[in-house]
Amino acid sequence: MANTRSARKRVRTSEKNRIYNRYWTTRCKTSAKKVLEAINSNDPELALKRFNDAQSALDKAVVKGVIHRNMAARKKSRLTKAIRKIQEQA
Repeated sequence: MANTRSARKRVRTSEKNRIYNRYWTTRCKTSAKKVLEAINSNDPELALKRFNDAQSALDKAVVKGVIHRNMAARKKSRLTKAIRKIQEQA
């Protein structure tokens, strides 16, 4: 347990930040999974719609400092590649 006042405040602050970061990472993962579900069901239109939502969530998480911009770029790139693959098949 923290002994000093500043350490106790740091514990409170870090817990608040942990919850905030967890919310955004969960939101990003969930939106990416929804895109993959649409891709697996071979529905390019739904996949594109969900991809736009996922892209928005990833970009917001980057701006808020929750995830690194290269990680967001990598995820968006992989999702785009998968969407293009099903669009070519359709």
